[in-house]
Amino acid sequence: MHNSIRRISGITGAALLMAVSGCAGSGGKNSMTLMLDVGYLPKHAPFISAVERGFFKDEGIDLTVMPGSGSTNTVTSVVTGKVDVGWADFGATVTAQGRGAAVKQVNLLQARSAYAVVALADTGIKGWDDLKGKTLATEGGGAMTAMWPLAMNKLGLKQSDVNIVPASSASKIPGLLAGQWDANLALYVSDAPTIDALGRKAIVLKWSDLGISLYGNGIVASDEKLKKDPQQIRRFNRAMQKGYLWACQHPDDAAKDFQKQVSGYETKTITLAIDAQCGLNNGTGEAADQYGVMDDKGVQKIIDVAHKYLGLKQGSNRTPENTYSNAYLTPLNPNKRIQAP
Repeated sequence: MHNSIRRISGITGAALLMAVSGCAGSGGKNSMTLMLDVGYLPKHAPFISAVERGFFKDEGIDLTVMPGSGSTNTVTSVVTGKVDVGWADFGATVTAQGRGAAVKQVNLLQARSAYAVVALADTGIKGWDDLKGKTLATEGGGAMTAMWPLAMNKLGLKQSDVNIVPASSASKIPGLLAGQWDANLALYVSDAPTIDALGRKAIVLKWSDLGISLYGNGIVASDEKLKKDPQQIRRFNRAMQKGYLWACQHPDDAAKDFQKQVSGYETKTITLAIDAQCGLNNGTGEAADQYGVMDDKGVQKIIDVAHKYLGLKQGSNRTPENTYSNAYLTPLNPNKRIQAP
């Protein structure tokens, strides 16, 4: 990968700390930088494989993959030109746009969000009905935390029925294992495989089972980048879609690619994360058979949720038209068998 991703350490002791580092792009017309939503996790294996297996090289792109520190920061890094593109939560993108960020979602890799409540098996939580009276940990400022009242409303519960406590990202799983709280508000594609890696079984309560179906993470590019070099974004998207789907179709090989760059994870843990991540590829809307493609209905749903829960001002001029664009995508059937270059 031309040192685009330095080998890093995965799980480090009980603290589960990720030691991450990334290289800046080397510059030049054919060099690009992609910032992820958080530090490298097994769910990111498809991004690494897309580079390792030559999908970007085939499009004439030397891609550097960098760790992130939250979707909001990733969008900010795209806006300021620190990176060319980012992989960020759709809700975070819409909220940033409402605050003046000149960016657009240009590729929906994750057609459904991975929001969930994650608990340990044999600790009293087996289903949504078991949450009343329990304590859940979550990061303080994330979109999922802000939207938790939506899930509570779907459950018919009052805010006082579930105790929410703040916790850092690094402390959530150790605290869960130590019994400091009963469950985590979490992205199940991240937390469930990590729990599995520690020899425990996770109980996953997906928000989607409550009828909360929202777009997940996608590729974000600045308006300036789209205007300046639209063809590069199109080439990036072609490589990203093919590489991502290839990893979904070859999870064992993708796990090996990940292990070359990130130590500390067993193959089973990585393939579990890949399978969970790839299970979010296909949406249910009119664009469900075109991987990466968004539609107005799905985007409007995110805008409405952002107005109600994420601080997007009601006077904002957010519309689907100025929020996303499919113009930089080459439609690709998600069931198409992908061959590596």
